[in-house]
Amino acid sequence: MSPPSFLAGVKSACTGDATTPFVLLGNFEVEDEWARDEVGLPSIGGRASAAIVNRMDEFAVLLAGAGDHVVLKSAPDPDYLAWLAGLGVPLPRILVTDSADPAATVSVDALRSPRLLAELRVLAAQGAHLLPHGMSTVEERLCELTGLAPALPAVPVVKAVNSKIYSRRVAAELGLPQAVGWECETVAEFAAAAGEAARSVAAGRRVGVKDAYGVSGKGIVVVDDPRRLDQLVRMVTRRAEKTGDQRIALVIEEWADKALDLNYHFTVGRDGTVRFDFVKEALTEHGVHKGHRIPARISAAHTAQLVDTADRLGARLAADGFHGVVGVDAITTTDGGLLPVLEINARNNMSTYQTALQERFMGPDSVALARQYDLTLTGPVSFADLADRLGDLLFTAGRGTGLLVNNFATVNAAAPPPDDPRPYAGRLYGLLLATGEQELADLDRAIVATVRKETVHV
Repeated sequence: MSPPSFLAGVKSACTGDATTPFVLLGNFEVEDEWARDEVGLPSIGGRASAAIVNRMDEFAVLLAGAGDHVVLKSAPDPDYLAWLAGLGVPLPRILVTDSADPAATVSVDALRSPRLLAELRVLAAQGAHLLPHGMSTVEERLCELTGLAPALPAVPVVKAVNSKIYSRRVAAELGLPQAVGWECETVAEFAAAAGEAARSVAAGRRVGVKDAYGVSGKGIVVVDDPRRLDQLVRMVTRRAEKTGDQRIALVIEEWADKALDLNYHFTVGRDGTVRFDFVKEALTEHGVHKGHRIPARISAAHTAQLVDTADRLGARLAADGFHGVVGVDAITTTDGGLLPVLEINARNNMSTYQTALQERFMGPDSVALARQYDLTLTGPVSFADLADRLGDLLFTAGRGTGLLVNNFATVNAAAPPPDDPRPYAGRLYGLLLATGEQELADLDRAIVATVRKETVHV
């Protein structure tokens, strides 16, 4: 008898019933909502185009099952859905917001959609539960307006366990190894911690200063000069004097000598049970997530250590009232060590959205690479256009290898009005499957050459 699917396990954990219909919502970068009343670093760092990030909502289509519903900002390319169906992928019912603001999350668009809200009330009466990427006051309001039962805990619980300050304190409480660091909740604590960190920097070590709710490389400063720490202290002190608010939510950590980035994933049930789901090798660039390599190239001993850590973290999260999926960032170090808790992300992770494709198409001897391809576009590209260009590089069930596109909406999300000829950025997300390392590398190179060798405009 085969084990229950990943999604069935999540439904059981969150609702007590593996058959509960979900309404899925891909409200990526929910951290922005959690951080709304927090005081972090003075406006630093950038972010990817909001239009592209907000169309990451389409990832939810491939997490949902055939009996589920997914709310999107706009309908997927019909040829893309047909391609997925042709592969045998069970597709959910797609619900579309009444209108879509490129700068708004799908949750905000949903709140502005009377027709959609009426549809969601019908689903609520049928027992559907809302499973967002992460739970904030926006999704809480959506539940209030529609009667949908939330699959995740109340917002104060979810927000609390997603703070980087919480991650460090729980790791310390459980006796888990972690980088030297300091949690700062007042300006005075930050000034004192910066003074200690400055000694580390003067000794040749870099430190990272991180917002408690930063995401995707936002809200982080890497410091290799003590004068930069002094500057940050002056900035936050001046702001506190001006506002009269001495609160702050920051972490300072010494930069460890990293060998590999890792992401491991577990699910916490309402009854406190913990299911270890997987560990993947994370691909990052300047602190920004770029994809995963599957399986992770780590030892059995490190895997066992992560499984044990997941059990302990899951029990601690359950004690604090959390249930749902959890992804934890970790690293192996160049001296052969493991730091199992860099930060806890008690929400869906990018790795969450790859699970259904892995279950359906990845064999025991397969290797996979989940990644994004950055595009430069001069006009909208349809999925049919892209499929023609990629040709045999696309996955086929008969061959069992190739590129499985798991988000097409982000390709054209940032397109300007039709009368604007300026090039714009797009992103293509996919899961590459191969039978070996060399084939995987060759496939990746071929896709890069195909989508980057010239400005894409078919």
